[in-house]
Amino acid sequence: MTATDQELFDAGEGLGELLKRQGRMIATAESCTGGWVAKALTDKDGSSSYVLGGLVTYSNEAKEALLGVTRKSLDEHGAVSEPVVREMVAGALAATGAQVAVAISGVAGPGGGSEEKPVGTVWFAWGGDPASTEAVVKYFDGDREQVRRQAVLFALEGVRAYLEESESV
Repeated sequence: MTATDQELFDAGEGLGELLKRQGRMIATAESCTGGWVAKALTDKDGSSSYVLGGLVTYSNEAKEALLGVTRKSLDEHGAVSEPVVREMVAGALAATGAQVAVAISGVAGPGGGSEEKPVGTVWFAWGGDPASTEAVVKYFDGDREQVRRQAVLFALEGVRAYLEESESV
C-alpha cells in the first residue's frame, strides 16, 4: 500500500508536535529516500523548532565523508545494512548536535536488487545515542515511488514510537 501525500504530511506533523513537546531537535541521514523524510518534517510551518538538519548521503563516499560510516562496514555489509544505518545515526547526531536522528538506506528499484537484498529492502535506524539506537529492516512492495513513500512513512512512524516509548520510561 502506497502512503498518500496526506498520510506523509500527517505523520510529519505528528512527529514534529511530539519533538516540539519533548524539546528535541531531529536530524535525518537519508539515502534511498533522498531527503523525503526531512521534507515531510518541514512541510509544516514552524518546523525549525524541531528540525535541525538533514543529510542526503546517497553514495558510499558521502556516507563516509559526511557521516563517518566506516569503509569496513560498507565493504563487509553493504550500504543497505544494519551496521551502516546505525553508523549513519551516530554520524548525523555527531555532525548536527541533534538529540535524535533517523537513518534510511535501501534498494528502491527498479534496479540494484540482489537475491540477498531484493528491491524493496530498506534498513532504518533511529535513536538519541548509540546505546539506545534501534534498527529494523522492512521489505516493501511496489515501484520506486511506492517503496520510497512507504519507507518515509515507516521512518516517521518509527521515530515517533521510539520517542513515545522514551517518554513513558
